[in-house]
Amino acid sequence: MNKYKRSNSPLPSIVKMIDNLFNDEIINHNRQGLTVWNGSMPAVNVKETDDQFDLELAAPGMSKADFNIEIDADVLTISSEKKESKENKEDKKEARFTRREFRYNAFKRSFNLPDSVDTAKIAANYVDGILSIVIPKKEEARPQPARKIDIV
Repeated sequence: MNKYKRSNSPLPSIVKMIDNLFNDEIINHNRQGLTVWNGSMPAVNVKETDDQFDLELAAPGMSKADFNIEIDADVLTISSEKKESKENKEDKKEARFTRREFRYNAFKRSFNLPDSVDTAKIAANYVDGILSIVIPKKEEARPQPARKIDIV
């Protein structure tokens, strides 16, 4: 059983009120709609098969024109920068209201590619909020089937 001391002082309630004001839930609630990923990097899944690596990056609300994918010195970099602005004007007899809202979303993810990949054949597509990148392996890096060696 937890024991706690009860106080008649208003100070603990004020401290609690301030804590609630800056609570993560309130901050995250107020950020909804400001960024696609609520200020974090988009999630990435990396899968390896015998023939290739598959990257899936979750980025809903984007278009394929919003992405930039580059390879430099065996480093694959995926980045995006998206700016949106919206302006609402409303005239009333008593007052004139103008509200301008804008969003800025940006991220950059980099991946070191192993020597076994064929960088010339990397392909990407964007469908239903998922950016998919296929990174094929070089032929010599793929597993070779077992073979029998004849003794001469």
